[in-house]
Amino acid sequence: MPRFRQHIGLYLMFVPVIVYFLIFLYFPLVRGFTISLQEFRMIGDRPFVGLEQYKAVLGDPFFWQALKNTLWIGAGQLAFGFAASLLAALSLGEVLNPLFKKFNQMVLYIPHLFSWVIVGGIWIVLLSPDGGMVNELLKLAGVEQPVHFLAEERYARWIMIGTSVWKEMGYTCIIYLAAMTLINPSLYEAARLDGAGRLKQLWYVTLPQLVPTMKTVFVLQLLGVLRMFDQLIVMRNPAIYREVDVLMTYVYEQGIQQFQMDIASAASFLIIAATLVLTLIFSRVSRYDLS
Repeated sequence: MPRFRQHIGLYLMFVPVIVYFLIFLYFPLVRGFTISLQEFRMIGDRPFVGLEQYKAVLGDPFFWQALKNTLWIGAGQLAFGFAASLLAALSLGEVLNPLFKKFNQMVLYIPHLFSWVIVGGIWIVLLSPDGGMVNELLKLAGVEQPVHFLAEERYARWIMIGTSVWKEMGYTCIIYLAAMTLINPSLYEAARLDGAGRLKQLWYVTLPQLVPTMKTVFVLQLLGVLRMFDQLIVMRNPAIYREVDVLMTYVYEQGIQQFQMDIASAASFLIIAATLVLTLIFSRVSRYDLS
């Protein structure tokens, strides 16, 4: 108690932060959970219906299709994004010219600064069958008919994965490069004295030292898998929506477009539960301590 009185000024500084989170985070969360247990109406009473809205969501085939698309696209983004950013960081780590290295870092990082509205617009133009750069290159390679990349379902998911990796690869690469600067140089010196070349130094020194950073990056990307929204809402169209509609677009359509707030709230809490389960599974498997 004496220590509390001694530092009471510091504790009082936390009060606005706690009030902010209570009003703008936890109250909406509790309110949303309450709505998910009700038959929501704008006017009149809102009777409690228990878990009926959750049963309605789980019985909706569009929800399962959205879940399938989310896992498909999310797994692709995790796998290819993880490998591409790590490979880029290891490659840049071998560049000796500092100006060339910084230039490549900047080129890789710039797409991360753009919103999905800009990135989606860029790729829609690049993949256009009417004068798009990709189709012009295919024409030079001998392909006579233009490919409608954003109008054919077989390309839809791969395009979402590829554009996401292209946009976010530079950001993750910078994290790996920052972690590589913290590796003790004496480890490389000891490896060289043991006769290890550059490839063995990468394998036996750099990669093991990057494992904690890899786990952190993987967890952050895993948490984002079920929250994909901006990219899909910008780049989808009626021709491919069945292949790229994800859980968050399902919530958006139910809540905003069809105004079924109870269904949207129930779906949102199912997504939160799935995110927690995925994170716990990964933390158990990798022995990653979230604290």
